[in-house]
Amino acid sequence: MTKPQIWVAATLVLFFALYILEMSTKRTDEQVKPNPTTAMQQQNPQVSADQPPEKLVVNLGCTGCHGGDLSGTAMAPSLHAVKDNWSRDGLINYLRNPSSYMSSSRFEELKSKYPNTMMPSFSNIDVKVLGKVADYLISLSK
Repeated sequence: MTKPQIWVAATLVLFFALYILEMSTKRTDEQVKPNPTTAMQQQNPQVSADQPPEKLVVNLGCTGCHGGDLSGTAMAPSLHAVKDNWSRDGLINYLRNPSSYMSSSRFEELKSKYPNTMMPSFSNIDVKVLGKVADYLISLSK
């Protein structure tokens, strides 16, 4: 065998070894656990400020974690007392970048109560839409 033939043979052997390794470690759909945050982001619904706030809350995926009536689940807290903790502008800023609020004592408590759950960022959603959602959530508080 000539040197070029040896290099070609070695490259093919390496290619097949890597292919077999990839196939043996590939996850099947049953092995992958669904992540509600990822699922919500993959849906990527079309939202616009013309929609009623109830529909925006559903389309943005809020009900997936906070419950159909937004009264909370084992994954996320109730949104019926939003007015107690947020102003309209503060809530909009939180929705745009929730990770920037995670160091406060209030969020430390929520992280311990709802482990392995992360609030998604809505920085790609129009501020008018987030304002409409914020107004709706604040109106839920009595």
